[in-house]
Amino acid sequence: MDPSEWRSKYRSALLKMNTPASERELTDAEDAIVARTRELYQKTGSDVEVERDALDDAMYALRALRNALKRKS
Repeated sequence: MDPSEWRSKYRSALLKMNTPASERELTDAEDAIVARTRELYQKTGSDVEVERDALDDAMYALRALRNALKRKS
């Protein structure tokens, strides 16, 4: 996976949150974040830690968004 692919999917999910495709966008972004997290599992370095933190933050935001959308409907 391209290291920036998860960021693209994350942004797309945020931008399309009020569209019929939002559920699919959220799932795609979550899947990309999980895949990238697995890729980084055994890597080390400060840049890796920064990306892991960003992945954690992004997943947290997507879960909050998903919960908000469930409450809205």
